[in-house]
Amino acid sequence: MELITNVDDPVLDELQLACSHIKTLLQNSTNLEKSLEKMDENFDTIQESLTMASRRVAPLQSLSIGAKALQTRINRAISPALALLESFKLSESLQRKLLDIASKLINEKTSKNRLKKLIEYVACVDDLNVALTSISQESEPAIRKLQEVVEFLSRTKATDQYRTLRFRETLITLKALYETEVDSMRFDGLLDEALLNLQDEYESLSQQLRHQNIGDNMTGMVPEKLGTELEIEVLRRISETLAANDCLDICIDIFVKARYRRAAKALMRLSPDYLKTYTPEEIDEMEWESLETAIALWIQHFELAVKVVFVSEKDLCNHVLGNIMEGMVWPECFVKIADKIMAVFFRFGEGVARSNKEPQKLFKLLDMFDSLEKLKPEFSEIFEGEAGADICSRFRELKKLLVHSSTKVFWEFGLQIESNQDGLPPPPDGSVPKLVRYSINYLKNLAVDSYTAPMAQVLRTDQLWKAGILSTPESDENLLKDAISNVMEAIQRNIETKKSFYKDKVLPHIFAMNTYWYIYMRTRNTELGKLLGEQYMKKRYRQVAEESANLYQKQAWGTLGRLLDTEESKRANKDGIGALIRGKMDAFMVGFDEMCQRHRSTYSIISDADLREQMKVASVGLVLPAYTEFISNYSSFLDVKSNMSPELLEDLLGQIFEGVDQVADGKSNLHRRNLSHHRDRRRSIDQTRESNDFPRFESSR
Repeated sequence: MELITNVDDPVLDELQLACSHIKTLLQNSTNLEKSLEKMDENFDTIQESLTMASRRVAPLQSLSIGAKALQTRINRAISPALALLESFKLSESLQRKLLDIASKLINEKTSKNRLKKLIEYVACVDDLNVALTSISQESEPAIRKLQEVVEFLSRTKATDQYRTLRFRETLITLKALYETEVDSMRFDGLLDEALLNLQDEYESLSQQLRHQNIGDNMTGMVPEKLGTELEIEVLRRISETLAANDCLDICIDIFVKARYRRAAKALMRLSPDYLKTYTPEEIDEMEWESLETAIALWIQHFELAVKVVFVSEKDLCNHVLGNIMEGMVWPECFVKIADKIMAVFFRFGEGVARSNKEPQKLFKLLDMFDSLEKLKPEFSEIFEGEAGADICSRFRELKKLLVHSSTKVFWEFGLQIESNQDGLPPPPDGSVPKLVRYSINYLKNLAVDSYTAPMAQVLRTDQLWKAGILSTPESDENLLKDAISNVMEAIQRNIETKKSFYKDKVLPHIFAMNTYWYIYMRTRNTELGKLLGEQYMKKRYRQVAEESANLYQKQAWGTLGRLLDTEESKRANKDGIGALIRGKMDAFMVGFDEMCQRHRSTYSIISDADLREQMKVASVGLVLPAYTEFISNYSSFLDVKSNMSPELLEDLLGQIFEGVDQVADGKSNLHRRNLSHHRDRRRSIDQTRESNDFPRFESSR
């Protein structure tokens, strides 16, 4: 064995070294186990110590948690109170600032700077209102929180009596402050005084914004901007401030009254005194010229009020009150401003429409209707919405009244013509009646462009009302043409009625000739003639005038020509032919004298120059050839010196149609001597015939 041991073997050495390490490791493990056992013993000892310490500290921990809970409860009650105190400090600061701005505002003389100070004043009032509102809102919660803390401390004895007493005193102080000071600060203090000052400033500034151009230039009809941007901004800020402080009703009342007065004063500069007369009875008593002027002014002023005054007022209302209650307030305010003024205009228009339906009123009624019709789009836009519904309704009612009145005036005018309601007999001289002159001029005016459109619209509207909206009305041109044709036919029937009143055989034809020719000549180449048509006018009036002229020629001058008929002389013997010729000449001269006298004293000289010339030529053509032939054929049986020459006869006929009573060179005297001679001869012949029972010569033959 020793031999083996001494043998140098590396493997064995490694094994021995490993065995040595294992022994060392085992020894260390044994030592570690002993250490762990000691540590367990130490942990047990510490655990016992900690358990004992925990039992001793537990009461202190409960006290700490309770203290923290109490601190939290107290802080929760004190924080609102502290915030309330800060609000009181802020309100006190704002009140001092408000007083300072107010003093500067009083001393400020420059308008622009004063407006800027007003904006500062309004801003300070807004801030003060916010602070007081905050105080009002914070007071009750703060008092309630303190009340809870005081009750808790009193019940739990969580703190000493001194602290509890301080809390109770604080609570009493806050209650007293809330019950006495807060409401006083809000409703009887500086804020209330500031709101009153703002109301005064608001009223003053609202009245300062004037309509500058009303009355100076009424042709432009351009609305003006009321006030500068700074003035409008101040009004807007004051409006919002007053509304935020429960003064909205007062704000609206101030603004509406101020702007109504300003708008009314602007229109009063136009001197609309005519608006004081508005009942139908009062309007009927007005002179026509005054009423005509009043209606023209009403049309102009109504348009100006709508297009200029109320457009400006509406724009101002929108800018000043547009932000209040989401824009629901300002339309009502604008309508309140306009309502009274519009009522005055409507009242006058309704009075005119309800007054007596005199013919001359038609044109003014149409002017009023046309002005409202043209103004309708702008009127509807200005008074749009629910707020302006009543004004728009009254606007429509006035238009309806004007339609009814216009149609009634027109139809009654035709009925008056046909029923001869002028109450006058036909003109004794056969001239054109005043009624015809008036009627034709009336219809000519109605047919001009400025009246055809409104009259046609009035007729169409009236037809729709009577026939229903589902009916198909005629065109405007046909409606107006038919309506005017009815009146023209009424004029014609009136003429024929008057014509039948004449007892003289010639006068009816002179009357018809003059009247129908007058109608034709006054309407040709006019809007009335174009509307009715040239063929219509020729057939109904020119042809009738020409027929009446022919009848006049036959009745007045054709009879004289027949007096010189020579058929009887051919059958007479030589002894009687001389007497027959002289008798015919005497009858002719007496008839001619009588016709001349009638033309000079009774019959109307034909007013139309062209027609008068035609009648002269025709009359000369009827009488002169027969007279010339008679004189030429039977000169041997006549006293040439005592008879008129054909030239004198022609000249005298010309005088009749020229209206000449005295003629130079003694022609008129010669005519009178001749006529006197023939009258004397005629009386002598008549006496002879009566004594011889000779049948009298009939001049009408």
